[in-house]
Amino acid sequence: MNVQVIERDGEPEYAVLPWAEYQALLQAAGKGVAAPAAQPTPDAPKPLTQLAALRELKGLSRDELARAVGISPHYLGMIESGERQPDAAILRALAWVLGISGWEAGA
Repeated sequence: MNVQVIERDGEPEYAVLPWAEYQALLQAAGKGVAAPAAQPTPDAPKPLTQLAALRELKGLSRDELARAVGISPHYLGMIESGERQPDAAILRALAWVLGISGWEAGA
């Protein structure tokens, strides 16, 4: 079995294994087959300039979205105003939390 162990402070905290091996373990335990984690729903690509409107449609405050993505509310405000261009990881996190796909970073 191909398992990766992730440690925190020298103690094992998580075990990561290939999906097929996870499915085999579930079947062996009589738990059935688990569905993959939900992905953002397919959507027409939205320009980054619509970020504030998308956030508001989800009913999220700037603080709530920033906390969910792992950035400061101030930095999120700069992204919304076009002062900063987020990196790919932040774009993916924003898309995930907002439930959209197909980001186009250029206005």
